Amino acid sequence: MLTVAKFGGTSVANFDAMVRCANIIKSRADIRVVVVSASAGVTNHLVTLSQQLLSGSEQQAIIDEIRAIQYAISDCLDDKDEANFEINQILEQLALLVAEQNTLQTAKTADAILSCGEQMSSRLFARVLRQLDCPGAYFDVRDVMATNSLYGKAVVDTEALKQNCHQLLAPQLGDVVTVTQGFIGRDGLGATTTLGRGGSDYSAALIAEAIDADDLQIWTDVVGIFTTDPRIAKSARAIEEISFGEAAEMATFGAKILHPATLIPAIRSSIPVFVGSSREPEAGGTRIMETVTSKPTYRSIALRRQQTLVTVKSPAMLHASGFLAKVFAILANHELSVDLITTSEISVALTFDNPPGSTQAVITEKVVEELEQLCDVQVENNLSLVAVIGNELLRSRGVGSQVFDTIPDANVRMICHGASDNNLCFLVPEVEGEQVVQTLHDNFFV
Repeated sequence: MLTVAKFGGTSVANFDAMVRCANIIKSRADIRVVVVSASAGVTNHLVTLSQQLLSGSEQQAIIDEIRAIQYAISDCLDDKDEANFEINQILEQLALLVAEQNTLQTAKTADAILSCGEQMSSRLFARVLRQLDCPGAYFDVRDVMATNSLYGKAVVDTEALKQNCHQLLAPQLGDVVTVTQGFIGRDGLGATTTLGRGGSDYSAALIAEAIDADDLQIWTDVVGIFTTDPRIAKSARAIEEISFGEAAEMATFGAKILHPATLIPAIRSSIPVFVGSSREPEAGGTRIMETVTSKPTYRSIALRRQQTLVTVKSPAMLHASGFLAKVFAILANHELSVDLITTSEISVALTFDNPPGSTQAVITEKVVEELEQLCDVQVENNLSLVAVIGNELLRSRGVGSQVFDTIPDANVRMICHGASDNNLCFLVPEVEGEQVVQTLHDNFFV
């Protein structure tokens, strides 16, 4: 049995949290590779340093805050002087990178800045393991995680990753618990890259696939995946098991616990995924598998905020070929990914994810201008996507009426059903989103 375990930022936030994670590893001899995120709070500081022009004193203040977070861990170590020396080396390099970014902002330098969090947390966690008599060994994931040079959202060369892992990582799996980083890689020029949102989970899944692992564990701060966001519906409860298909829909349409990219390698190689809480490992969690014994019609309700709806309309669409190809060519030229699509005789409605924290609109004026050369364009913001996720929704009678009769007063802006047997999706105004989810959940799960 060979398991890869990933621990998120809150799981490695401080010394006590790291000790909890270390005890999980000690109790499971099959965990041979550990992937960690940056300690909670560090990445936010690094994002600020990478994106904003700051004075020297402002830069130093943020770097000092990062040092304080890491020192709070290292000061609890028996070999704290050695640990602090490593931390200071990374922070000295960080200061140089920030100065470089202030002179000329580039995505390449930003990635180098953002990688510093994982570099520190992985070194510290390896030391915590050793202090607890577990043979933890630091490993630089960049030596195996080969990517292209698309900084900020680099694409991994999975074949190169597998070969690199076979040569560099596999030989030590029987001797030590390898502690490495999520989220980061290295391009062919030797520059550090990042894999984008959800990169740490995705890194763990890619490594699990590359070393032919039997299991992937994602340890976070909640006891598994819930029927909906517990902050929206108090009646939300953890799910014991779900299929890959259901989990993919949940991750895609709003579940925060798992990034959709994580499941791609797991599905591809049929690797079961476990999601649990590092705070309460004894409480169990959610098992994600190829096949499951329980297949309820309704499994969960997901909510994804900040959606944009674009409606393109033109009489030229009627009985004409090639119109949609032209629309999608414009979107592809701007590297825009469409989530949902519905059509009528002379109009097409498209949805786009505008993730929280994004610094600019997905649909820019330039995109609209190019589309308007083909058709009339209407852009609507401040919408939420509600996804009803389950099993055999296309073959279960009455699903549509059960869903929409439950929310008769909702201003439904768009419905998408039929493309997947695992979901029914629709848009509502942002201000109605939480109430709609709460009403549906209370009706279907209580």
